[in-house]
Amino acid sequence: MDEITLLPYDVRYPTLFAAEAELLQMTSPPDLIVRIEHFGSTAIPGLAAKPIIDILLGVRSLDEARRDLIPVVESFGYSYWRDDPNPAKLYAVKGLPPNGPRTHHLHIVEPDSTVWEQLLFRDYLRLHPDEAARYVTLKKNLAETFRNDREAYTDGKADYIQHVMTRARQAFATK
Repeated sequence: MDEITLLPYDVRYPTLFAAEAELLQMTSPPDLIVRIEHFGSTAIPGLAAKPIIDILLGVRSLDEARRDLIPVVESFGYSYWRDDPNPAKLYAVKGLPPNGPRTHHLHIVEPDSTVWEQLLFRDYLRLHPDEAARYVTLKKNLAETFRNDREAYTDGKADYIQHVMTRARQAFATK
């Protein structure tokens, strides 16, 4: 069972991200990776989170990444989701129950992907602690209600995330 557990922010999250980003850079084919970002709740200082490092990896080509990068990340413990219904990204997880807890989610996209817009959510919450606190309250309530239903937990955050994204787009459009 893949239970949802929220933990207080861990100051090691940025270091864990940096180590994984370095591993990805060092083991990837030359010039395939164009950008790496830490996103999701562990990328927001002070935010309670599932202890999973979300990595947004920009690559020159998904076809190249599927062919040349996926075997590499599988060799150091990632499970690639071959049946992902979203053709605009590749997705892999490091650590999967029952073999151990999830530790990393790897989202692989091309530079023009709309997934990059999710960085607005991260950046907005970093700048607005009051909004981050509201998000934590929602996450805790959803984790209690849907402790063993990851999909319902994620769906329960959708409206709130869209609300914040609207505000983030407005806030960052003026800068």
